Amino acid sequence: MESAAGQEVRGVLPEGLAEAIRTTAEDIAELLRAAPDTGAPVPGLTWTVGEVAAHLAQANALMADVAAGRQRSHGDGTPQGIAAANEEALAAFGERTAEPLATMIVAQAAACLDAVSGHPADETLMTPMGPMNRVVLGSYLLTHMLGHGYDLARALRRPHMVDPARVRLALPFMVQAMPRVTDAIATAGLNTRYAVRLWGGGRFGVTFTDGAAAVGHELPDRPDCTISIEPVTFLLMALGRSSPVGAMARGRVFAWGRKPWMGPRFPAYFKAP
Repeated sequence: MESAAGQEVRGVLPEGLAEAIRTTAEDIAELLRAAPDTGAPVPGLTWTVGEVAAHLAQANALMADVAAGRQRSHGDGTPQGIAAANEEALAAFGERTAEPLATMIVAQAAACLDAVSGHPADETLMTPMGPMNRVVLGSYLLTHMLGHGYDLARALRRPHMVDPARVRLALPFMVQAMPRVTDAIATAGLNTRYAVRLWGGGRFGVTFTDGAAAVGHELPDRPDCTISIEPVTFLLMALGRSSPVGAMARGRVFAWGRKPWMGPRFPAYFKAP
């Protein structure tokens, strides 16, 4: 039977989000508990398995504090500033053992959900990625865990937990965060409109005006380029874990419209922290 707290979170957050946060944290913990060596390198990162796990434990604790209304500073809000703050925080936190970190990741994800259930959903909070309400914060927590959960699964050669349903629950954060992670050099002078549709549901629009990005859940009128993309591919590409060329070669993404050549350029306009 679902607990009263679980029912309260379910009423505050979009359907499925609280459960996705819990199960993703548990999936990551399961990966860690089966890891033969937390000193193993993680493909594409400079961190080891233990360092990724430590970062997740720290990040989940930070988000639990933010959800509870406690002030936490972490970088200057830019991808570069957040990356520097991540390294500083990691250097000050010595735990790299699988079991304690697995327990922390699950416990702090649960603490974040508990905090969400006890506070107004629409209250504006300050996070490392700027102001957002608790619904978007929950989506942020899920997105962050999915990205690094994927990293751990690759490092340990185990199946990852990123699936289309969880990706769609990550969209509220992705849509809000995209203007903040726009690469000003790559988009300088850009004027174009994108419609992005995820297979099976989920969509958003991006309009660039003189390089500035406006992102929303509604699609722009007469987009210059429409992108249709498989959800898992979308998230991995957005987080820098997959290349657009490879995705197109595998038939996981298509682009059409008046400027279809703008499709492969889209991921390069953003820099994930």
